[in-house]
Amino acid sequence: MPTPRRSFLKTLAAAGAFAALPRSRAADIAPFPTASTLVRSARISALVSGGTITKDGKLLPGVSAAHKLHYGTRKNVLLILHASIPADRDNAEKKLQPLLAADGYASESLHHYSGKAAWKKIEEADAFMVGGGDTFLLLRELYETGQLALLRERVLAGAVFNGSSAGCNIAGLNIGCTNDFPVVDVPSRAALGFFPCVFNPHHPKVGEAEYAARTSKIRGYRRINPQEMVLGIGNGAVARIHAGKVTVEAGPIFLYSGETMRELPLGVIPELTQLVS
Repeated sequence: MPTPRRSFLKTLAAAGAFAALPRSRAADIAPFPTASTLVRSARISALVSGGTITKDGKLLPGVSAAHKLHYGTRKNVLLILHASIPADRDNAEKKLQPLLAADGYASESLHHYSGKAAWKKIEEADAFMVGGGDTFLLLRELYETGQLALLRERVLAGAVFNGSSAGCNIAGLNIGCTNDFPVVDVPSRAALGFFPCVFNPHHPKVGEAEYAARTSKIRGYRRINPQEMVLGIGNGAVARIHAGKVTVEAGPIFLYSGETMRELPLGVIPELTQLVS
């Protein structure tokens, strides 16, 4: 079928915009999908939570403790709220700022900046928090702005990453096991690659109403993608990669690997640590 003139012109425009980007950023929004790649470095320090990190207007104790461990002496956190639609980002920032301030952290959202000014904010930051919302929207904007590669570079240089829900999803190899609808297309499902697995946030606890249905769906995903391990992270649960070790900081967290699924205790996750050490 001949290509409609409008689609052809859109393709030309996209190609021109892509070619005009600096090489280091253009590589991040290639027009064809790229393979999911695990980024191996002992410098990677990344924290992820399954979502619903608050109760009664405060961070859950386990989440707060994990933040203090993870951020250490860093007191300024750059918020990345691309998972929220643009009209909601001011409110998302206003909700997160007092939560972080209660633990002594100042925070500002990246959405107040664009283009090179946004790149500069990322380049200067040494602590990040990527909020929840829609994972596809988040990943698309990170690709379109060239910020995905820059965020990865900063973490490899020693900055610390923290992601909740959608922000958790992008810390894995790809966004293969997200709960989100694909409300937008993405150039690639390949994500940051800090953890040697894919994530399923908001994973129900054993005995909860949705537990059996969720485990069945994830087992189905793994039958089609047997090479991928899935880390199911419950609300308020926290996992971390730091100094070459992947750990459970707060549960419940479930590992789907091989033919098995098990709930993990606190401490090192041997199967994942083996892949990154």
